Amino acid sequence: MPEEIYKKIFSKNLNHYMELNGKTQSDLINDLGFNKSAVSTWCNGSRLPRMDKVETLARYFKINRSDLIEEKSTAQDEHYYLNEETREIAQEAFENPELRTLFKVARDIPPERLRAHIEFMKTLKEQERGNYDEGC
Repeated sequence: MPEEIYKKIFSKNLNHYMELNGKTQSDLINDLGFNKSAVSTWCNGSRLPRMDKVETLARYFKINRSDLIEEKSTAQDEHYYLNEETREIAQEAFENPELRTLFKVARDIPPERLRAHIEFMKTLKEQERGNYDEGC
């Protein structure tokens, strides 16, 4: 397989795990002592890291090295939520920045529980803004 393909695979996987863990390039630089330009080239797919750096990243994200260097099935990503209705509700929540913390819930949560969590968080946000009517 041409090196360019490996670069794309690694970049896609690295960016995926960074997003999944709420990490930025700056976090990798600061937390792991990596060089700023090296991290940038890994993330944009123009260079590959040495294997010792791959190992450090894998430990950092608590994943296997193969999770960073091998191409993963996109079908698995598309069906993180096992229930179609739950998946649709989760997409709505994902599109609302104030509700993104809900993505820490289990992927097999029933749709009614996910909807209840969303409504609870919306209520909390409204209370935080003072947009609720107590006692009525």
